[in-house]
Amino acid sequence: MTEIDAKIDALVPAWLHLPDIAEMLDIEVTRVRQLVREGQLIAVRRGENRALQVPAAFIDGDKVVKGLAGTLTLLRDDGYNDEEMLEWLFTPDSTLPGTPRRR
Repeated sequence: MTEIDAKIDALVPAWLHLPDIAEMLDIEVTRVRQLVREGQLIAVRRGENRALQVPAAFIDGDKVVKGLAGTLTLLRDDGYNDEEMLEWLFTPDSTLPGTPRRR
């Protein structure tokens, strides 16, 4: 779990706390923490209390966005750290169609 810098923080339009994700996914917060440990989600420390938060764009209703875990695995295998993955995922690229869905 990374502590995020202001540049990366500004790229992500909305964040969710782990208990909120647990409620949305109808799972225990310990399971959300496990998803983070397993690399299926990225959680960073941010805000005044440095609470762990996940980009809201990673959650689609009552599930994790399809294909996110695979994308994170590929980026991690290519040597990206959590902060670099967030920058890659949320920086607009005119050569690619679309960006993560914004909430």
